[in-house]
Amino acid sequence: MGKRFIPRPTIMSELKNYLMITLGLTLYAFTWKFFMAPYKFVTGGITGVGGIVEYTTGLPMQYTYFAINIILIIIAIQQLGWKFCVKTIYAIVVMTFALEMFDIIFQTCPTAYDILGPDKQLEACIVGSIFIGMGIAFCFLSNGSTGGVDIIAAIVNKYKDISFGRAMLYVDACIIISSFFIIPNPSLSISLQKVFYGFINLVIVNVSLDYMVNSNRQAIQFFIFSSKYDEISYYITRYLKRGVTLLDSVGYYSGKEGKVVTTIARANQSNQLLSAIKQIDPNALISQSKVMAVYGNGFDKIKAKTKAAKFDSNSSKEFKIEENKK
Repeated sequence: MGKRFIPRPTIMSELKNYLMITLGLTLYAFTWKFFMAPYKFVTGGITGVGGIVEYTTGLPMQYTYFAINIILIIIAIQQLGWKFCVKTIYAIVVMTFALEMFDIIFQTCPTAYDILGPDKQLEACIVGSIFIGMGIAFCFLSNGSTGGVDIIAAIVNKYKDISFGRAMLYVDACIIISSFFIIPNPSLSISLQKVFYGFINLVIVNVSLDYMVNSNRQAIQFFIFSSKYDEISYYITRYLKRGVTLLDSVGYYSGKEGKVVTTIARANQSNQLLSAIKQIDPNALISQSKVMAVYGNGFDKIKAKTKAAKFDSNSSKEFKIEENKK
């Protein structure tokens, strides 16, 4: 095979991932402190647990968030391994620091929290939920995690036949409902109102998260014509973690035999692949097209329910007899 060329974009892509995770978590922390905390909203996740603790005891939520995540990380390392936890640990540290930073801003400038003004609960809930969904999407699209419920859902998904999203939804719903019994409020109607806003937050966060993630998870099919097909294939399988199929080809005019590299990747991986191909073989011919859906290893699972087909041995024999008569 010879020595393979390793393109630079892998390092830059990883740095970009960490930058996007940082931006996403900073947006999440900003939204929580400036839109959720002033109205004492309860969200899902460990931030929701931290919010409940802060509203009842006065302990800043970032300390609860950090403490619970440290326990979950220790469990996750044992159950899921270090590969899952590296970016999660980074995310926990960034989120804790960002929450503390915005707390300091609030102490130095209390009016900074009065962005929407009083009696704007619904507006704050809607805007804040959209921003939180965007922040989480930045993390997911960069192969990161926000920690907390993500860890719990991943562990549950490993041992039980419950999807990752459904496990997160169950845990988040339990956290929001628990606020009704834990957080003291002047009246029953206010307690119910907080739970109501919590579920509005849960729905909007998931809708905005799905919109951003699904729009970036669109599949792209590549046909790559290059004499350096081996190096390109190695890059795709080694760094993009995608499968490759090599097709035999013959140039009609030149008569030369070669190989065509075919692969399917996510839309957010296309720039990384194109940049790598440009460094490996600037003269490569590339055909790129969108794919409506891809199911299988590394992509989406087939969600259609299968029904067991009924097989009648007698009807099968009758069919064979009729065929023989013909």
